[in-house]
Amino acid sequence: MRPPSAFLASLRNRVFLASAVVAVLSIAFALQFVTNRVAGEAEAELERGLSDAGSLLEQHLASRAETLTLVARLVADLPKLKAAVETGDPPTVQPIADEYRAQARADSLAVSDGEGRLLAQSGLAETKLAAGGQPPAEPRTTYRAVTGGVLQVVTVPITIGAQPPEVLGALSAGFLLNRARAAELGALTQSDVAIVLDGRVVASTVTETRERALEQASLPGGDTPTRLDLEGGDFLTLARPLAAPAQGPAPVAVILRSRTERLHFLRTFRAGLIAAALIAVAMGVVLSYLVARTVTRPLAAITSAMREMAKTGDLGRRIALSGRWDDEDAVLLVGTFNTLTEAALRFQREASLRDRLSALGRLSTVIAHEVRNPLMIIKGSLRSLRRASLPPAEVEEAVKDIDHQVVRLNRIVDDVLDFARPVRLEYAPADLLALCRDAAGAALSGEGAPSLRIDGGEGLGPVVTDADRLRTALVNVLGNAREAVAAAGTADGAPIVLSLARPAARQVAITVEDRGTGIAPADLPHVFEPYFTTKRTGTGLGLAIAKNIVDALGGSLTVTSEVGRGTSITLQVPEP
Repeated sequence: MRPPSAFLASLRNRVFLASAVVAVLSIAFALQFVTNRVAGEAEAELERGLSDAGSLLEQHLASRAETLTLVARLVADLPKLKAAVETGDPPTVQPIADEYRAQARADSLAVSDGEGRLLAQSGLAETKLAAGGQPPAEPRTTYRAVTGGVLQVVTVPITIGAQPPEVLGALSAGFLLNRARAAELGALTQSDVAIVLDGRVVASTVTETRERALEQASLPGGDTPTRLDLEGGDFLTLARPLAAPAQGPAPVAVILRSRTERLHFLRTFRAGLIAAALIAVAMGVVLSYLVARTVTRPLAAITSAMREMAKTGDLGRRIALSGRWDDEDAVLLVGTFNTLTEAALRFQREASLRDRLSALGRLSTVIAHEVRNPLMIIKGSLRSLRRASLPPAEVEEAVKDIDHQVVRLNRIVDDVLDFARPVRLEYAPADLLALCRDAAGAALSGEGAPSLRIDGGEGLGPVVTDADRLRTALVNVLGNAREAVAAAGTADGAPIVLSLARPAARQVAITVEDRGTGIAPADLPHVFEPYFTTKRTGTGLGLAIAKNIVDALGGSLTVTSEVGRGTSITLQVPEP
């Protein structure tokens, strides 16, 4: 068994032990302090929220009582009702009472004459109002329990004439406070609400079991929240009178908030802190091994880069070290490796240029054929122009043929030069949407050009790229799409769609979709090969040039197509 002194002799072990002790002590103290502080703040916040809910409920109930009294006064002051009450004829008053009850949205409505005799009664059977007694001089509010809740009855006098007014009778409007009303109050206060009358819960948003427990418990009073244990649930409660003033017993609205549910997050919080403590201890352990990594990390980076180069063939990969304490010999080795990859990448570019020049030589046969045909047409047109007394129409046709063939020859020469010329990039910020519109104007101008729709260009912001090269690639892709649409005969009805997107940070994607003839599955793998074309005219260099440019920009060019339905080509280009 090794003595403790031998264990502490190792730097790695000393760092490990010191980090673990510091992590355990500091996290344990922080865990206790933060947990106690958060629990106290949560309790205080729960009480403040309940008090605010009580004030909000009290204001709402007072406003509701004023509104109901106002509604009853307005109905009692209607001339039609007064005229009917003066007749003292119940059949005359009844339909008017039914009509005004519906308009006032009252659950019940009763009208009596000046002697207290009932003239009309409207509403559900369980909400019928009792008649009798002299009409009150001022509005009054009473409550009585009914099936499913408590009925709030507002009684106002029906008067006529100036001061002093003559009392014709009284109107009583009843409004039911049931479970639905309790649910509205609960939504208003974001709490559970129970309406209690004479010690009995008449409507609430809690379960029936908790209603019974609430009836047996002592209801809270005053402005201080009270804790109650209701069937295994720990609640914080606050009582507010439903309305004042009222004659007879008045209900009380009890606001309940579950402490168990509201403070449930504390357990999750504690669990998170414990997990953070364990992670901190683990990090303390890991710190002891970071010294050794000052040597192993650069070597691992070189190994990983070589593995990726062997897998992808990308010779331009560089290794960047950011560690301040990296080993000096390892840093020198990384610098030598980067120099080697730069040389390999330069050789690869030179080889690619040689391949293009070799391909240019193979193109001579194709060029000879493509150039010969326009020259023969031009020669025939010139012979026609030498004829004497040639009609003007034939002269114009011959001139158009010559002009068309000259444009064709110029396009062939431009394609060959673009393919053979080395791609030199000049990066600068560019407006991608403006670049796409410029390319579309160049590729889709002239008679018979299809329409273009651009999607998703707003909000991309400036993009760092070689705008001229990217525009050239996009012009070639749009040109192919125009020819495909024209061949399918859909130029007028189906526009070309150009979509812009940013699939990842510092990367943009341009997708060109057409509803042209499409590409056969057998031809799809060869569309980016030089000289490959399915058209009678053209060198087959358009997409090859576009691919060379996108490859030079470090991006990718993909194509999907279906015969008869169209083609979609996506240029995905990263920012440097």
